[in-house]
Amino acid sequence: MRDFFHLSWMIMLKDLRVYFKHPTNIVVVLVPSIVFLLIQALGAAAVGRSPVALVNQDNGIEGQRIVQSIRDADVFRLSEVDATQAQTLYDQLRVVAIVTIPAGFTNRVEAHQPASVDVLVNNLNLDFTNDIRRAVPDAITRYYQAQGDASPIKVTMNETDLRAVDVELFQYAALPAIIMLLLIGGLITGGLSTAREFEDETIKELLLSPVPSAAIVVGKVLAGFITSFCLGAIILGGVTILGWVHPSGIYWLVGLLVVALTALFGAGLGVTIGASIRHVMPVIVVSLILTFYLFFLAGGVGVLAFEPTWLQQIAVFDPLTYGTHALQMALFYQSSDLLLRDGIVLALSALATLGIGSAAVRRVI
Repeated sequence: MRDFFHLSWMIMLKDLRVYFKHPTNIVVVLVPSIVFLLIQALGAAAVGRSPVALVNQDNGIEGQRIVQSIRDADVFRLSEVDATQAQTLYDQLRVVAIVTIPAGFTNRVEAHQPASVDVLVNNLNLDFTNDIRRAVPDAITRYYQAQGDASPIKVTMNETDLRAVDVELFQYAALPAIIMLLLIGGLITGGLSTAREFEDETIKELLLSPVPSAAIVVGKVLAGFITSFCLGAIILGGVTILGWVHPSGIYWLVGLLVVALTALFGAGLGVTIGASIRHVMPVIVVSLILTFYLFFLAGGVGVLAFEPTWLQQIAVFDPLTYGTHALQMALFYQSSDLLLRDGIVLALSALATLGIGSAAVRRVI
């Protein structure tokens, strides 16, 4: 048994040396996740808070109050300008709407007459338009609430949150990107190390040496696992330093366990693909395509519970679904919700890929 693990360890070290001698391997692993995060960052900046020009033409107290309510609502990226500047921003598509507090607003409110807040919306798409339609009434509601008993309309807002933490859209997208990175890392490392043995015909040297085929498989899976796990752990530490996630106590270990199981799943699957295809470039192409399919089918670009029913039904069979959910619960919300289910599915998926990978290598040998 000691000799078996020693041989597996040496094969792993050899594969790691070969892997790091090819910088393109690292690029292939990192670029898809970085590109996805960049796209999500740009999308979050575009739709998180709509850009709006705020024009206050009223000098009275009520005009100041409603302007302050709009600021406090924190639902817009406000540019407080005059009417001419607002129209220029609107015409140049630098704001999606102009919210105007008209002159005489205070006088009409004090006289108990209808007082309007004018909204000019560029309805270039329904997403922006609906954001404005929902957000302006929210700001007006806050205006009435801030007046307390003096308000002519008694409004009390009582919000009860399911989670203790509010997570920004971009932060929410970071954890699926880490899961994607782990899967690509395992697939590329395990797949290329296996395929390269056949393409370069160095597999013959291994077979002529007194090395059990099982040790070959274990060594290659370990190489893929270690590269993916270390990279995932480093990135997890980085996003924690940046303040995107706030794990504490036992949930740090939960996060690392999920990273380890996902990395192991990817490494086993990579060995399977490498032994089946046995050529480096096709392995890279298949690994990337498979990663993207598994990532998107797991609801990687949104909240799976709000996705179409057919996608939710498919996601049940996707291991990345459980890895993403477990990481989100542990690192965002310090919750163990369905952790046992997620851990069992990831562990069984990893064991299944190890078995299939071992069988694929044995069959080819």
